[in-house]
Parts: sequence; C-alpha cells; structure tokens
Amino acid sequence: MQCPLLYRFRVIDKLPQKPSEAATRGTLVHAVLERLFDNPAAERTPGRATALIPGQWDRLLESKPELGELFAEDPGGERLAGWLAQAERLVERWFSLEDPTRLEPAERELFVETELESGLRLRGVIDRIDVAPTGDVRIVDYKTGKAPRPEYAEGALFQMKFYALVIWRLKGVVPRRLQLVYLGSGDVLTYDPVVADLERVERKLLALWEAISLATRTGEWRPRPTKLCGWCDHQALCPEFGGTPPVYPLTVRPAGAAEDDQGRMEPVRAEAGRPVALDGH
Repeated sequence: MQCPLLYRFRVIDKLPQKPSEAATRGTLVHAVLERLFDNPAAERTPGRATALIPGQWDRLLESKPELGELFAEDPGGERLAGWLAQAERLVERWFSLEDPTRLEPAERELFVETELESGLRLRGVIDRIDVAPTGDVRIVDYKTGKAPRPEYAEGALFQMKFYALVIWRLKGVVPRRLQLVYLGSGDVLTYDPVVADLERVERKLLALWEAISLATRTGEWRPRPTKLCGWCDHQALCPEFGGTPPVYPLTVRPAGAAEDDQGRMEPVRAEAGRPVALDGH
C-alpha cells in the first residue's frame, strides 16, 4: 500500500535492511510492556517496568546480534545511554495512559492466522487482547511514535481493522473496541468496528492481493514516492533516485498470459504482518 517497489525489495528480492534506532526502541518497549504483565498487579509499577529495560535489551542483542551495529561507534556508551533513557520515558508515559494494575490481558503478543473463503491467508501479531467480563473483546496496539493528524487516522486504523477481521473470521466475534496507544505523544486513538467495516477491509485486502499477484507475474513494481522515501534503505536501487533495481528473480509473464498447469507464477497465500504490510514501513 505504501510503495509496491519497496514491497518487491523486501518480500521478493529480500534485500537486507539496516537496523534503525527508532524501530529497535519500539521492539524493546513492546517487550518490556509484555513482560510487565508477568508480575502480580500490585507490582506493575513504573519503577518495575523501567527496571526491565536493561535485561530486555540484552535479550534482544542475544537474539539479534546485528543490533549491536547501532552503537558500534559509541565507545563511551553515551549514545546508548541516551537511547535507553528515551525508552524509559516511553515506558513511563504509558502509565499515564493505562493502569496496568487494573488490567489482566487475555493474550499478549498473540500470533493469529486465518484463511478467507477466497483462499487468502492472513497473519499478524497482536500486542494485547483484553476480554471484559461481558465477553467484549478489545484489541490494543502500542505505538512508540506520535499519533497521526486526524486526516491520517484512517490509515493508522487499517492495521487494527485487519486484526479485527482476522479475529472475526477466526472466532466469529467482532471486537468491541480497537485501541492504538501512542507513547510518543501520549494519545490514545479508539475505534468501535462493525461488521460492515470488516467486510470492507476484506474486500480491500482481496483487491490488494490481486494487485500483488499481477505485479508478481508481470514484474511491474512501480515506486510510489512519498515523504517516507527519505527513510528508505533502498534509494540507490530506486528509479525515483536514479537507481536501477536488481534483476527480477522471477519469470515475467505479460498481463493476461495463461499460467502453466501448476500455476507456479500465481501466489496462493498472503502473509500480512508487522514487518511489511501493516506497520507503515
């Protein structure tokens, strides 16, 4: 949705991306907020939460050693200390937006997957699911950036409606509320979906996958310039910046050309999750 060519670079060419301080800080904060709920309610305090940060950072480095490159040129540790302090402020701000002593999440970092009648498979990882005594379901997602301006709120909610669609198709329950918690600005964006909303998202996803399938067959992945191009790792390969994409690794077929008996050029599964389709990168 953001840029078809970027989708190709990430999903088909699988080009490596440099780790970023902002994205890694988001991963760290998510891990801390998830682990905090391992403690009894009365112990879910700001101090306990910030105390988790060093250990979670060590675990991240252990699982992804390449993250150490972020601070390779920081022999005195000043940049790392400042970066960890920023993570602390984000965690502390969360306590002004929600009270974890009054929350008992039904699920945390839940992997969900469902297949639509069309055969399209949808996947995602939901930060938190709360279930009220009435059975009402709330889907919560943490964002370490700032809340979007009102005119861009619909785009931000698309990810949440995607999750709601998966839960609806998987469990037969329409979530009562979708909630985005923006730790960067201290805002909370909520939306109460209805069936018609989720049906529209389903139609949009099917159209999107048809476009992806067509581009996969024809090799026509066009760049879509936006202000986000300044943060792209692949400018050197992008025609918008005078670059040339790598040789397309799949067989190219003109639009409308017949497929072989096994349909080898027709993708049959969509995997839409945080790294590519839903998190705005």
